[in-house]
Amino acid sequence: MGNPKQKWTQEEEEALRAGVAKHGTGKWKDIQRDPEFNKFLFSRSNIDLKDKWRNMTGGASGQGQRDKSRAKAKASSDAPPTLPNLPNAPNVPVSDEATAEPVPDGAPKIADDGKSAARYNAMIFEALSTLKEPNGSDTGAIFSYIERKHEVPQKFRRLLSSRLRRLVAQDKLEKVQNCFKIKEITSFGTKTPAPKEQDVRPRQLQPVVNSNFVETVDEAALAAAYKIAEAENKSFVAAEAVKEAERVSKMAEDADAMLRSALGILEKCSRDEMVLVT
Repeated sequence: MGNPKQKWTQEEEEALRAGVAKHGTGKWKDIQRDPEFNKFLFSRSNIDLKDKWRNMTGGASGQGQRDKSRAKAKASSDAPPTLPNLPNAPNVPVSDEATAEPVPDGAPKIADDGKSAARYNAMIFEALSTLKEPNGSDTGAIFSYIERKHEVPQKFRRLLSSRLRRLVAQDKLEKVQNCFKIKEITSFGTKTPAPKEQDVRPRQLQPVVNSNFVETVDEAALAAAYKIAEAENKSFVAAEAVKEAERVSKMAEDADAMLRSALGILEKCSRDEMVLVT
């Protein structure tokens, strides 16, 4: 059966740790021959030192491996899911935003209250009515017109795209390819078969009231009111400018009269004539 192995004492283990720290791992002969450690390790062979050191470090290594495995498992759980391996779909990570509610392309995060929405809609209808393109106007042409006529926020182009899409969804505008135009108001209903001649009777026409048309009229009225206010402001500025010009002209006339009077006095003085100043 061989000689029974002796249990390592705490002094031997501490001597082995100190020897490895001094000579390095694998220098078992140097550790054993070192007088500082030989008095504790004289009964141990090189193989004993090697096996004991492997046992002593195996626990920490095992713990390290477990920690690494746990960290790797956590990283795998935190990683974003991937799309299924479809035939024509690349295997790319899917972010949390993919499951969120879709947002219109480039829609700016600006508070779209009722007053601002009505004002922007009025600008859009004004631009389309003025441009009068037969196939509609694209976003760039509408933006250029509004930017020339009105003061708009910094990111108005993105907001304009959002408003155009909403007006199309509300059936107020018609989109033709990449262009937009005001939708024609029609009263066509569901098509019915043509009646026979004996069934044709005069019917009283019912007035057709389109809510979209009413909203369009309200927005056009708002735009007209905005234009009137702007014209009144310009008229007031022009009137003030006329008053200022008249005041400057009066001052110039007074100065000219004083200059002529001074020249007359100077001329009389040069002839040694007496001048009475009242």
